[in-house]
Amino acid sequence: MITISESDRWEINSSSGMKYGQFVDWERIDPEAAARYAQILQSSHQQLKTMGREGFWAMPHTLRAKAYYHIIHGINSRSCTGPVAPDRDVYYDLAKKLFGEQKISTHPVPEYMEVGEIPRYCLSKAGLNSVKKLLLCLGKYFPNMNFCPIVPALVSLLLHFSEDEAECFHSVSRLICFNDPNKRYIDQTFLTYRASCMTFGDLANRCCRGIRKLIASSHQNLFDFYSDWITWIFADLPFTYAIRVLDVYLLEGYKVLYRVALVLLGLYKISVSSRVADVEDFRTDMKKFVENIARHCTVEKLLEEAFMIPMATRMELNLLFNANKNSLTQKGISVHQKRQSVETVDFSNFTSSVVTKTEMRVVWAWIPERFALFSPVRLFSTAEHGRSLASFYSCVEGHEPVVLTIKTLDEEVFGAFLSTDILERRRDADELQYFGTGECFVFTLCPGMERYQQPMVNIMTRRASPQHVPASSSSLSKFSNNSMPTTFPPTTATMLTCPAGTLQDPIYLTVPFTAPSEEHVSEVVSKRPKEQEASMFIACSDHRLIIGGDGGHALCLQQDLEEGFTEVCETFKSKPLCRRNFKIQALEVWGIQNS
Repeated sequence: MITISESDRWEINSSSGMKYGQFVDWERIDPEAAARYAQILQSSHQQLKTMGREGFWAMPHTLRAKAYYHIIHGINSRSCTGPVAPDRDVYYDLAKKLFGEQKISTHPVPEYMEVGEIPRYCLSKAGLNSVKKLLLCLGKYFPNMNFCPIVPALVSLLLHFSEDEAECFHSVSRLICFNDPNKRYIDQTFLTYRASCMTFGDLANRCCRGIRKLIASSHQNLFDFYSDWITWIFADLPFTYAIRVLDVYLLEGYKVLYRVALVLLGLYKISVSSRVADVEDFRTDMKKFVENIARHCTVEKLLEEAFMIPMATRMELNLLFNANKNSLTQKGISVHQKRQSVETVDFSNFTSSVVTKTEMRVVWAWIPERFALFSPVRLFSTAEHGRSLASFYSCVEGHEPVVLTIKTLDEEVFGAFLSTDILERRRDADELQYFGTGECFVFTLCPGMERYQQPMVNIMTRRASPQHVPASSSSLSKFSNNSMPTTFPPTTATMLTCPAGTLQDPIYLTVPFTAPSEEHVSEVVSKRPKEQEASMFIACSDHRLIIGGDGGHALCLQQDLEEGFTEVCETFKSKPLCRRNFKIQALEVWGIQNS
């Protein structure tokens, strides 16, 4: 990165930018490149995606330039509801109005970008001057674009492969104008930018669990750490890496950036684990790590790992993105304002008889981002409300989601995140049935911290179909002698739940997503749970509360909340959360402030 010496004024040379190789017949110099370009022109979009991932047009420089021109001009950016991408003449008119004929002029830094910072990417002084001109013209043409930190990087990269400034302006404009919500390119407001950061945080929550726990335990701001995710790619990555990411980003949109950032985070977790005690600031340390990524991974390996990650569909990611955006709106973030502070949860005044402040901070790092924006509110405690499931239900019903925490007489601390309102138990009062979503998980806090959850990112998952609690678990015999058949009625897709309950009938969609590991991807896929197993999350009646039901119960509490048991559970791939049979010292349930 370079920082312009005068942070509030840019000095612009109004002379035209240079053109690359305009006097050379490049096809005669490199006939293989000409043949490859002819193949590019004849390829479908799917074939181009494969070519981009394999680096088909990586060399020579002019082949990539032509490939980019073909790809970008194939992007349909016209819309009756959005702006139309300007042509080359618009740039000339804008440049003339802004810079005139004078040789030198000064201008304020565009409001949509970070103060004065431009990735250099091997550009000459003349190239940097052209970047500044382009950024000013883009700001003038798109006045509603009030926060977009990746535009300077995109302009700097695309200028390498543009015939002149006007072509670069037109190319970036097409990306800005593209308005298919399921295949976004550029977030243009602070609200949408932060929603994207939260969406990445949700993905990272499953992929890189260890790093979240490290940051949360160190009392550093996890929300701020993930706010840098896109600049890891378009600012911190070396040019040779960034340009390969650009190859696939132009074809596949925002989803590619999530993939690459997840791999970078996974590599960083491995690097930082052995030296975490020496890290004063994770944000700065991550930036340095990405800048030196060549020491840890080749660009080919980076992309290979990125595309091995089974990822949610664009539509499903967009549903999560919108839910996160709604949560930010509830926090007071406006689409019309530039750069606003997002107030995070302050645990300094947090009190509990079950968990410490640090432990609750870790739990809050584990729950979905749209809920972690809001403070925990105690709904129930055995000390205040007594020991009975009836009292428990009375205090907790109507709240979604909730965090259940338990301390045993042996000082073991564990619990569960319940994504669905306990009221669901009343849908069929005659049968004890399972409900809940794949965002449910169980965890331990003392003596060790660990979260257990399905090995997939259930960003949204199907509402669990009504399933009778099986009688196969011998553990249930201590609570009931009733024999109940196991049935699996068809699931019904219903929208994503938000903290303030703005959607009355939540819909959950299945989103398989396995974190990359050292095991071969086929082995990972073979271990995915069956849908019926994945939906056995919560079951409760007047006599017992059960969490997890496949292969055993992760947690089972009896009516008087005096004792319970835990066992190996396939629903969460969990071990017993404490000693198998335990006596409860204290139990608390925490809701979300805005739920």
